[in-house]
Amino acid sequence: MFNEEAIIKEFNFKGVRSSGAGGQHVNKVSSKIELSFNVKDSLVLTNIQKQSIQYKLSNRITKEGLLILQCGEIRSQHRNKNIATIRAIELLKLALYKEKKRIPTKIPKAVIIKRLKNKRANKERKANRQKPNLD
Repeated sequence: MFNEEAIIKEFNFKGVRSSGAGGQHVNKVSSKIELSFNVKDSLVLTNIQKQSIQYKLSNRITKEGLLILQCGEIRSQHRNKNIATIRAIELLKLALYKEKKRIPTKIPKAVIIKRLKNKRANKERKANRQKPNLD
């Protein structure tokens, strides 16, 4: 698929101040991480992989070709960086995953015969419920 270590080297990380409630410390520390990855200029991905990623992740990629992820769940900047990296790699793997084409199987003859036999039995059962025709 692709070399994870090489792709991680192409990630750009930026520390951002976290939003939400906090104390005195929250206004001084940038614990939220913003990961950006330039899909268009990547040296690790092939052109086909780039097209696939841009098509499947079109709602998450900017006009400039940047994939941007943010993680501010944990107070630790280092852990947020790890979480964002894992998410980005999983997202890229999902975008590059190709589903196998389904090959339709033939219905076995025994199954067809069994179904028709059951239909016939059901027909006779319902016919026996009707009032007899005495004409």
